[in-house]
Amino acid sequence: MRRPRPDPRLLADAALVLAGAALAGWLLGRAGVPSAALFGGLLAGLVRGLAGRRPLGVPRPAVAASQAVVGVSIGVLVDPGTLAALGEDWLPVVLVTLATLLLTVGAGLLLRRQPGISPVTGAFAMIAGGASGITAMARDLGADDRMVAVLQYLRVVLIVVAMPVVATTVYGADPGAGTAVTEEAAPGWPAGLLVTAGCAGGGVLLARLVRLPVPALLGPLLVAAAVDLGGLSGGATVPGPVEAAAFVLIGLQVGVRFTVAALRTVGRALLPALAVIVGLVLACAGLGVVLSAATGVSELDAYLATTPGGLYAVLATATGTGADATFVLAVQVLRLFVMLLAAPLIAGRLRRGPA
Repeated sequence: MRRPRPDPRLLADAALVLAGAALAGWLLGRAGVPSAALFGGLLAGLVRGLAGRRPLGVPRPAVAASQAVVGVSIGVLVDPGTLAALGEDWLPVVLVTLATLLLTVGAGLLLRRQPGISPVTGAFAMIAGGASGITAMARDLGADDRMVAVLQYLRVVLIVVAMPVVATTVYGADPGAGTAVTEEAAPGWPAGLLVTAGCAGGGVLLARLVRLPVPALLGPLLVAAAVDLGGLSGGATVPGPVEAAAFVLIGLQVGVRFTVAALRTVGRALLPALAVIVGLVLACAGLGVVLSAATGVSELDAYLATTPGGLYAVLATATGTGADATFVLAVQVLRLFVMLLAAPLIAGRLRRGPA
């Protein structure tokens, strides 16, 4: 039996949307917007979803491959030297991380009072750790990934904009006190591509074997972390174009499913969500004060370490102000892993609870 030939108009439609996503991502990157590739895909998909007469979806294998790349990208952030920076302070850091998890889930549950937002969607929209990873797994775990994507990145943008101002005005940081970070030479893109493919393929197979939730993301994440901790990656990372393509597809698969009704639901939730986000940021700053008192690190270091989002912007602020970037990265990466690995458990618990 012959397979039906692809509709040329549908292929042209998809190519146009992909081109628009790539252009939007490039422009947003030039403007300094965090996660520009994902934003570009989300924006192009949203325009297509609202304007298109026929539905357009991202093929499931492409979504799974994108989730795997995102998982590897997060997994290789783990580094033995970085985690060793926690030293004897590991217990206060773990306790503050768990407190942050409870705060973010509690903040998300406040949003369930808004029409059209389920407990799982509200919790995932506020979980502070790996916005791209949470967005990528949201739909698989029963959350509305459209709402999750918008509110996750609303929080990230607010933090990115406010953090340098808070660091200098509240914590007395000196923007010129930092020194340039000398990075070790990483292997070229062939090594990065090999590590990405190996961790992605092996991670998905292993995750399915042990029946891990969201196998396309969590399996590669754990395998990449293990490979990096074992020193087997040689410092290789996901090649930039591959990572950008994955983020574009994640954004697209969220954006193309937007409808006018979904957009209205998001719009109604924006102001309440903004108030919840501000409260969450202030609560996390309070946890930073607790962490500083418990570990003896400076209040600036603790504030940056407990800021709920914007990992790369946090590191840029830390290195630019002379803060302890290694400690900040260690705490942020630990929280990121805890949040992503806890997400399936949170989703399962909320789905079983009262609506």
